Parts: sequence; C-alpha cells; structure tokens
Amino acid sequence: MRAERKKVEPLVKMARGQLDAVLKMIDEDRYCMDIVTQLLAAEALLRKARSAVVKGHLEGCVQEALESGSPQQQSEKIEEIIKLLEKMEK
Repeated sequence: MRAERKKVEPLVKMARGQLDAVLKMIDEDRYCMDIVTQLLAAEALLRKARSAVVKGHLEGCVQEALESGSPQQQSEKIEEIIKLLEKMEK
C-alpha cells in the first residue's frame, strides 16, 4: 500500500470502534438518531481513509505507470481509476 499507513490505520481503527459502539447501542435499544449520528461519524472516517489510500495510489502506482510504464500499463491504470470513480459515485 502506497498510502501513509500512519494516516490510514488510525482512521480505520476509529471507524471500527464507532461501529462496535453502534452495535452496542443497537443492543441497548438506544435512540435512533444517536445511532445514525454514530454511523455518519464512522462513514466520515472511512471516507477519509479511502481518500488517503486513493491519493497514495495515484501518487505512487499510477504516477509510475504514466511516467515509465508501457502504453498498455498506462491505459490499464487509467481504466482502473475510471472504474473506481464509477464505484464511488454509487
């Protein structure tokens, strides 16, 4: 992974902690809006982590392919990013 592990790992661990808290809230039959708030917080952390991983990929693997890869490698990396963007739009 090209992303900075020191940035990504804590974000994912915090999101995992929030999801564990959500499960506990569900077991405790807590107020719906409190659960939704925690879910939104977990989603925000995962979005930050995803952005850091994508940035690392673009600055590392994709940049290398564009600078020194074959035309086929360059095309494959561009197609890979297009597919990722399509998934993120859903």
